[in-house]
Amino acid sequence: MLVLARKLDESIVINDNITVKIISVEKGVVKLGIDAPREISIIRNELLEDVKDANIAASKATDTSALSALSSILKK
Repeated sequence: MLVLARKLDESIVINDNITVKIISVEKGVVKLGIDAPREISIIRNELLEDVKDANIAASKATDTSALSALSSILKK
């Protein structure tokens, strides 16, 4: 992991097409501005973790009647 120190209004450039700029720093909260092409997905890590946890929970909850119905359909 690369760790950089930046001040207010300073930025970094990633791969010539992504710019991350420090917008503000208030009460221990840093606000970032990210300028990137539309085809690049930018998602907060905590949202990814929530989706991952929801997917794991959904995969553990099984409806055996639905599985039985699907099994009988596939056997035909």
